[in-house]
This record gives sequence, structure tokens and C-alpha cells, in this order.
Amino acid sequence: MTRVLIIGNGPTAHRLASALTDKGFTGTVTILGEEPRGAYDRVALTSYLTEGRDLAYPEISGVEVIKGVKATSIDPQAKTVNGTIPYDVLVLATGSAPFVPPVSGRELDGCHVYRTIDDLDAIRTSAARATTGVVVGGGLLGLEAADALRGLGLETHIVEMSPWLMPRQVDEGGGAVLKRHVEALGLTVHTSSGVLGIEGHEKVTGLRTPDTLIEAQVVVFSAGIRPRDELARAAGLAVGERGGIVVDDGMRTSDPAIYAVGECALHEGQVYGLVAPCMTMAETAADRIMGGAAAFTGADLSTKLKLLGVEVAQFGAMSGALDVTYLDPVSGVYKKLFVSDDASTLLGGICVGDAAPYATLRPFVGAALPAAPSDLLFSPVAVELPGDAPVCSCNGVTKNDVTEAIKKHDLTDVAGVKSCTRAGTTCGSCLPLLKKILTESGVATGTGLCEHFAHSRAELFKIVQVRGITTFTQLIDEHGTGRGCDICKPVVASILASLNNGHVLEGEQAALQDTNDHFLANLQRNGTYSIVPRIPGGEITPEKLIVIGEVARDFGLYTKITGGQRIDLFGARVEELPRIWRRLVDAGFESGHAYGKALRTVKSCVGSTWCRYGVQDAVTMAIDLELRYRGLRAPHKLKSAVSGCARECAEARSKDFGIIATEKGWNLYVGGNGGFTPRHADLLVQDVDTETLIRTIDRFLMFYVRTADRLQRTAAWLQELDGGLERLREILVDDVLGICADLDAQMAAHVVTYADEWRATLDDPVKLSRFVSFVNAPGTPDPSISFTTERDQIKPELLQVTSR
Repeated sequence: MTRVLIIGNGPTAHRLASALTDKGFTGTVTILGEEPRGAYDRVALTSYLTEGRDLAYPEISGVEVIKGVKATSIDPQAKTVNGTIPYDVLVLATGSAPFVPPVSGRELDGCHVYRTIDDLDAIRTSAARATTGVVVGGGLLGLEAADALRGLGLETHIVEMSPWLMPRQVDEGGGAVLKRHVEALGLTVHTSSGVLGIEGHEKVTGLRTPDTLIEAQVVVFSAGIRPRDELARAAGLAVGERGGIVVDDGMRTSDPAIYAVGECALHEGQVYGLVAPCMTMAETAADRIMGGAAAFTGADLSTKLKLLGVEVAQFGAMSGALDVTYLDPVSGVYKKLFVSDDASTLLGGICVGDAAPYATLRPFVGAALPAAPSDLLFSPVAVELPGDAPVCSCNGVTKNDVTEAIKKHDLTDVAGVKSCTRAGTTCGSCLPLLKKILTESGVATGTGLCEHFAHSRAELFKIVQVRGITTFTQLIDEHGTGRGCDICKPVVASILASLNNGHVLEGEQAALQDTNDHFLANLQRNGTYSIVPRIPGGEITPEKLIVIGEVARDFGLYTKITGGQRIDLFGARVEELPRIWRRLVDAGFESGHAYGKALRTVKSCVGSTWCRYGVQDAVTMAIDLELRYRGLRAPHKLKSAVSGCARECAEARSKDFGIIATEKGWNLYVGGNGGFTPRHADLLVQDVDTETLIRTIDRFLMFYVRTADRLQRTAAWLQELDGGLERLREILVDDVLGICADLDAQMAAHVVTYADEWRATLDDPVKLSRFVSFVNAPGTPDPSISFTTERDQIKPELLQVTSR
């Protein structure tokens, strides 16, 4: 019986072991991993740090995993590892190690790398007592690390030696656009900058560059990786001059009984650091171990990612005889195609800010262009993918693989395709393409909300409205199946609230809410909640300002002025929320709905009241709009702004609906947002009076609430609307569908029936009964339990909850 021993327990090792068992390997497979845990998804490390996501891969039946044991030696003659573990076939999947520049201070407390779960736990601990962090390296992993530090609440800097970010994936133009996106999120980028040293005594206090000293308490090195080939070197295996274990096309090293796969392997002079080629190596090695003839001949290095909320994609070559370039610095979009000298063959491309063309274009690299380059850049083009076109580069799946699986297994949905082919199971960027191939194969892909409802959200909205349904139970009994899930319950709760304007914690409604709506507050990272009183237009009296300060002081809350002209109070425990809100409500405040899929704020400049450039009263308009639409439940959150002149100080064009004053009246812009794909709003109506403006906004919001999909922002909704902006104008202004009177009536009903959720909660003992931290101790918490926060305003420290 053949004994296969794999050193390393990362994604590549896991794929190799899975491939062997899938192929019916009859020998034994043992994995030796130095981490004290099983294999996990290293690509999604940031989500572990910021969301607490479980990254563990499923265990593989029949595979022995030895955890927490480091391989220290290989004896090729005796065919043993560490002197005692035998093998017939050895596979080195040792991966790579982060490169830490040899700068002074790199050993100080607060210096980290970004590679394993233990690394991330250490970063979280350091961040809890810090205010500022620096990431050394502006590549893929560097931006991931920067996003993680930002998510931990740190002011974040990025130091990159190259003249632009992500130099291996984008060119200078793309790097410039990417930098603007990153800086717009509040991060500071230092390009063409090295590290002279880390400052501090025992603990980090700063990082020095040739130009400045960045005061910081956390430094994360993400300046590249080096193959972990030390075991191979010591065992006498061939290694590259600059590192990496030399392998042939079958992933075999200079010792025929030893293979190497993943980031430690050097094939044709290249070490691969992306998921796709590493997985292909694993599949190749598994085939060869089983006696096959599979060959690794290189890999597609195309990548599509969302870093810091910005879409970035690169495919094929980053140069060519000719190029077609599009740059929109306002929207932050950069696209570039490289083509042959006769403009007939696609060589490669770069996308920053909008990666929509990626799925269509990547399969055509090296082939004839399916349409004019400009058409391919700016609009979806209906093209027929060739059968051998790669659909999922992470797992080496072609279009033919997908179509054959659909026919052979009678697949009817994307989930089935993923299960049968592994396409879409790694980075997920090919999922839209899988759905398209299903449709092309004659499979009708449904629009159902989830397994419990065959109807879309818009269809359910109409059903609830027409039939007068007021409960989830009635809706699922008459038009669904089962008991519902965490997808359909919040959606139906939103629909019921939109139509009936009832309290979200009333009766059955309460059980439908997610965590935030359940307690009328936003759950924070440390398990506490935030309080966000509504401050329409940002206008507040001294008396109310004093009350907020007193509440923050008395309850020990962290306070922050937001970009939406409100004051956030952080760190409240569940049982404290009613007491805090009682004081706020008594002072005249009401819920700001920061926890709900509803209107958040209507931001404003000071308009003609104070500004010498203002042409209209932006403050009054913002207050009127916020009070009119407060509490309006929608498919997603809604943000707005009013600018008193064309100088646009309130940034109205980045909002779901924004208003800009003109000499003649108001301009209304719709469908903008600052989400994952920032988008400027489009001009819907121009130079209208106040009455027309408000009527048009009423109709826009109600039409959106009626027809948008689940969790769909107005930007995506407008982009998918058949006919786009012109069609929307026909519906809302020209009333081509004859529904405007109905939309007007719906909004009027919302306005007159609005009631503050927190005031209603405070007046209802049943609703108040849910606000407890410990279900088995609903009263005042035991005084022997001490609650402390992770961060305060003056000197953040790492604290812990203690019990005497």
C-alpha cells in the first residue's frame, strides 16, 4: 500500500488530498501541519479578522491530519520525515513565508506579518491598544491588511516602494485611480517610499520613511513572500538560485519520490503566488501519483478582486502593440485593453473601479476580439464563449466542463454546477458566468427569493400590497413553503414595514428582524451597541448637544461625529439601551434608524443661510426631507444630501438621491452611492420648484421600494432597470404606467402614520422585555461582573471582562 505524506496543511495540500481521494486512491494519505488547526481558507483571512468568519475547510474522509507538528528534516534514503514518519511518496506543500525587510526595530512588540490566523490574532491584540497602523507593501495582500486595520478602527497608512499601488497587477494609470479610491476611504498612501526603520522601545511608536515619521503603534509587513524551501535544501533537492524547489511538468523534484506543489515550487523559473496555479499543481501531482500523465505547463494569472471595496481586475498581458484606454477620474474608473498591432487579437486588460468587462473578456485572451474594443469596455456584449474558454481559472474549469456537467447530471442551478465542477468555489468571481452558461444551456434560472418563496422581492411586495397581507405566517402559508429563513424573513419584514408602517418589534414582526433591528441598534465588533439619534440636517440646539454629552459621559460611551452630520455613541450594552434612549427621547431626540434598511441622513451644507455662494436654503430643505422620509423601510439603506449651490459641498451626487440648488430651483440626482462600486447619481429633473422636487422624490423612493431586489442599492437598481434613466423619467414624471397617484398616496400614508420606534418601545413593557444581556438574569446585571470596553477616546488599551 502506497503511503503518501504531505508536508504542509494549507489550501494546496488540502486540494491535493481531496484530489487523491476523489480519484479513488487506495493508499494512505497523511498531512503534517505545523499549525495547531486544520486547513483553512487563507484567501479570506481578512474576513476572519473583521467578521469573525469561520475559514476552516471540511475534513477529508480517510485522510490523517497531524496538527501542530513541524517538519524539521527529510531523509530521502530512508524515506522518513523527522526521523520517524515514513513515506513512499512525499509532497512538499510548505508554501511561502512573508518577507520582512531587514530594518531596525522589526522585532518590536507591535510588528506583525499577515499570513496565518495566529498572525491575525496577534494583530487584533495589538490593534486594541492602538490608534494608528502602517502596512509596509501596497500589493494584493498589503491592501487586504490595510483593509483589516481600517476595519479594526485604526487610522491606516500604506507604504509602497513602487511609484503606484499593486504594481504587478495594474499599470501607472490604474494605480493612480486605485490610490484615489483608497485615499477616499480615509487611508494615507505613501508611494515611492521605503522604510528606514521602526521607532520605539520594546513597543512600536512609529515608522520612519525617507520623508517622514509616521507615528503608529502597529506595523504589518506585507512586502512580498519567499518560498519555504529550507527542508528541500537541507535534503539536497535542487532549488532555484532565488529560491523555490525545482519541479518538472509533473511537479516532481530532483528526487523522483518527492513532489512539490504550491508557493514553494519553482516551475520553469517561476514561483506562483496565486490560488489558481497552486490548485492546478495539486491536481497535476495527484494525477501523477495515481499513475497518470497530467502536466503543469504554466497558469492563467488573471485576477479579479475587490480590495477596500474597489473592484480590480487584470487578465492576460499588461502590454501590447496597441491599447484602448478609458479614464473617468470623477467616478474613479480606469479600463485598458491591450490588443495586437492589427487590433484583432486581445492580449490583455486592466480594470479598476469597474470590473464588469472581466468575465466576458478574460476567456478571449489570445483569441480574436468578439466585438469592437470600445464596445467591450463600456457595455455588456452578447458573445458566444468558445468551449475551451476558461470559466473558473482558480479550479481550471472550462466552459465545456460546465456544459458537460449540466447535461450529464441534469443540473438546474449554480449550486449544482459548483458541486460537480468546483467552479465558483474559490474566489467566486465566475458565478455570474456560470449562471449565464446555465441559461445558454436551456436551464431556466429562477428569480425566487429563496427556497421558501418562488417569487422575487418585487413580486412579493405586490402580493402583500394587493392581498392586504399583514403577517409573515399568512404570506408563507398562502404563497410559500416551509418556515422561512434568514434571507426571506428580513425581506418580508421590510415589505410589511414599508406598506403598513407598523412597529418592527410588534407581535410576529419582532421574530423576523436581524440582529440590528432586533434591538433597534447597531451591533458592534465587541458585542456592544451604538446609539444614533436623528439630527435632521445636522442642526442641533445647545440644550440637545449637552444632553448627548451627558449621556455619553454617564454611560461611558465612545462618541464620534459622523460624515452624515450626526453623533454616534458607541459601547452600550443591551440592557442600557432603554435607559439611554429614555433620556434622549425626553430631550426631544428620536431614532436615527442607523440600524435599519431605511433612510439614514439627509446631509446638507449651510446653503444660502450662511454661505456667500448659496442660492437656496439647503438646511431647511434637508431637514424637511429627512423628517418626511424618516423611518421609510426599503430594500437597502438610503442616503441623501442637499447642496446649496453648484460647488456641491454636501456631495449630493454620491447619494441615493441628491439635490443641488440652482438659480431657478433644484436639480434632483438619483442612483448614486459610495458603496463597493462608487457611482455618481444621474440627473432626473432639472430646475424644478420645491413642490415638484418633493413629489418626484416621493415617487422615486416608492417605486424603488416596490420594485428593487433584496438588498439592492438604488445605483444597482437603476442600472438594471430596463430603459434606464429615461424609462425612470417616463414612469415618474410622465406617468406612462399610470401608477403615480398610487405612489403619491403611499408616501402620504407613510408621512402621516410615522411614529418613532424608540418612543413606542419605551412605552411598551412587552417590547422592553427583550433588552437583556443575559437571558437567565433579565434584571440588573450582577454587580460582581465588571464590563470594560476595548477602546476609549484618550488612551486605548486592551482590557477584559472579569468576574470576582
